[in-house]
Amino acid sequence: MEKYLEILKGCPLFFDIEEEDLLRMLNCLGARVAEFDKKYTVFAEGKPAKYIGVVLGGSVQMMQMDYFGNRSILGNSMPREVFGEAFACAQVESLPVTVEAREKSEIMLIDCEHILHTCSNNCEFHRKLIFNMMKNLAVKNLGYHEKIEVTSKRTTRDKLMTYLMLCAKREGSDSFQIPFDRQELADYLEVDRSGLSAEISKLRKEGILENTKNHFVLL
Repeated sequence: MEKYLEILKGCPLFFDIEEEDLLRMLNCLGARVAEFDKKYTVFAEGKPAKYIGVVLGGSVQMMQMDYFGNRSILGNSMPREVFGEAFACAQVESLPVTVEAREKSEIMLIDCEHILHTCSNNCEFHRKLIFNMMKNLAVKNLGYHEKIEVTSKRTTRDKLMTYLMLCAKREGSDSFQIPFDRQELADYLEVDRSGLSAEISKLRKEGILENTKNHFVLL
């Protein structure tokens, strides 16, 4: 676990936990590291919500599929980020989402039961861990509200511009990169890809934005 220390120290789940305590904690929690190839399913919809994941390398994507196979992307998790904690903490019987590796990735898996129920040693760092997880859940909740704000718009154009303006505000710049390719962006916005491409083309012609792949500039 030592080789992952620098990444883990930057993870919000382990904020304000000393390095020596962190190593003991991971042992106490029974944390393990697994590798996943690109497009490999890390957590599968319908399976029990048991584990929390921490991205050590690569990235993962959380998505839902409807009855007809249409994909809705909920978001991506990058190195140092946590995923699956809301469902594991809620102890839902079956996951309502699928988490898939976007590229070859290294993931730390922790059984949520080991976090929610403190060990017999009643470690101080364990209490910090629970506090950090609650704080991280609150931040994630704000992110889900942002997606609702975007997808509640009626037109593809409004959804796109709302999303891009939120990105610009978050980055503090009119020039920024988004974490999605064109198909992923369409799935995040819950719109048709061809319609999205047409709207981007119109907005470029109107002088409202410029873009190169996933880099956008609001004019």
